[in-house]
Amino acid sequence: MAKEELLVLNGQIQEILPDGRFRVSLENDHSIIAYTAGRMRRFRIRSVVGDAVQVEMSPYDLGKGRIIYRERTPGPVGAGGRRPRR
Repeated sequence: MAKEELLVLNGQIQEILPDGRFRVSLENDHSIIAYTAGRMRRFRIRSVVGDAVQVEMSPYDLGKGRIIYRERTPGPVGAGGRRPRR
């Protein structure tokens, strides 16, 4: 067992804050400040208000967390980020 077991909770983004942070409302009606995980930044996964996310938290600081997964939301087909080839 690791020294520090991380908690994974589901939530919804309520507000976008400066410096890459978000206010996330958890399913247990608590509100925390969360930032995007490095892999989400690396692959440029964008999060907007209303997105359902999974947040990883340390049991030592329950006011902060890290967004590790953004749930896929249905959207228009073919609306990817790539431009068509010429």
